[in-house]
Amino acid sequence: MSAYEAVRIRLDPTPRQTRLLESHAGGARFAYNLMLAHVQRQISLGEKPDWTLYAMRRWWNEWKDEIAPWWRENSKEAYSSAFEWLSQALRNWSDSRKGRRAGRRVGWPKYKSKRSSVPRFAYTTGSFGLIEDNPKALRLPRIGRVHCMENAAERVHGRRIVRMTVSRHAGFWYAALTVERPTESVPAKNRKRKNRNRQVGVDLGVRTLATLSDGTTFPNPRNYVRTQRKLRHTQQSLSRRDRGMNHGCGSKRYNRALERVRRIHARIAAQRADNISKLTTWLADNYSDISIEDLNVQGMSHNRRLAKHILDADFHEFRRQLEYKTARTGTRLHVIDRWYPSSKTCSNCGTVKAKLPLSERVYHCEECGLVIDRDLNAAINIQVAGSAPETLNARGEDVRQTGSSRTMPTQRRDNAASGETRTKRRRESREAWSWPWQRGHADDFALATS
Repeated sequence: MSAYEAVRIRLDPTPRQTRLLESHAGGARFAYNLMLAHVQRQISLGEKPDWTLYAMRRWWNEWKDEIAPWWRENSKEAYSSAFEWLSQALRNWSDSRKGRRAGRRVGWPKYKSKRSSVPRFAYTTGSFGLIEDNPKALRLPRIGRVHCMENAAERVHGRRIVRMTVSRHAGFWYAALTVERPTESVPAKNRKRKNRNRQVGVDLGVRTLATLSDGTTFPNPRNYVRTQRKLRHTQQSLSRRDRGMNHGCGSKRYNRALERVRRIHARIAAQRADNISKLTTWLADNYSDISIEDLNVQGMSHNRRLAKHILDADFHEFRRQLEYKTARTGTRLHVIDRWYPSSKTCSNCGTVKAKLPLSERVYHCEECGLVIDRDLNAAINIQVAGSAPETLNARGEDVRQTGSSRTMPTQRRDNAASGETRTKRRRESREAWSWPWQRGHADDFALATS
């Protein structure tokens, strides 16, 4: 058996290749909007629309010379990918309307705007992919050899590429390669590093991103909050620019300001994804059983006071990455029911409190007198409910911290009166938010996690 995974690589095209990439993306957007208008016209005339991929291709091949005589300038794969995405969108709408699709209701597909939509197209057939004599380049039909910002051959590891989606985000072009990999294989490096007899429970939170049942904590970097001031100034500059609605695509100053805002958002997303990726990789490599909660992120985001911080932590991305990384390394992942009272339950005697407000960061048990950190108590309960047998659940034992576990330091708040420079405060802040394996405390961290 084989599974599929995506490898995202940033491209470094020349000015000529950039124009060709924009032309391909524009052709895909044109084909998408044209076919959507054709389907809507069929519905308005009372005809039964055929929105399958083959029907769209057949209609396009029949009328493309009259409607788009310039279609030969781009690869045919650009138009085929647009029809594939539209066909899938219409199927999702139909299944959601008939009750055959889970989740929230899917609306009717909208037209793709040149200003707001993401420019993209895909290759599924043809001679695309890696180049033998140039590992830092990709072959794109009709565009040529496009240089990459990293070694593409090393990222793919010799696996077969079945699809390549090219898109632009925040002014940069990326190639997402869909590659095949065997599901039964476990990388050798992970088999050597991972202890198969270690179990852990993970409690996710806003103040502390992840608290492990062995006492290790990982602070929340708060990437969006830390960049909010710079983002606000950039958005204010954007609001003063002329959108140029009469010109269709906005003025040059507006587009430049918009690009600056998009790059800040892209940087925040990249920092968030990098932090979560390092944390989930470390968990999958160092534990044999991992237990987490089934958090209702959508419901939690309805809290208007904590919504920004909850979405900034990105609990859904944490679980998504942990699911496929544990499957790849052979680690067992246990997902606890979302209604399990992990925070209200005493990890020592099992007493469940009726109420536990968020302001109480220390758990006090009235029955056995246990005093323990709230998040650590929840992590222990999650481990017990997920993987640990009843004889190893620490109930009846003293689970209060004795100094062996290591908690990561919190961010310092220095004021201007201390006499320290801004550069020094920033350096200390970066050191405070670094992960345990980045600060040179290997011995202390090994002792804490043993």
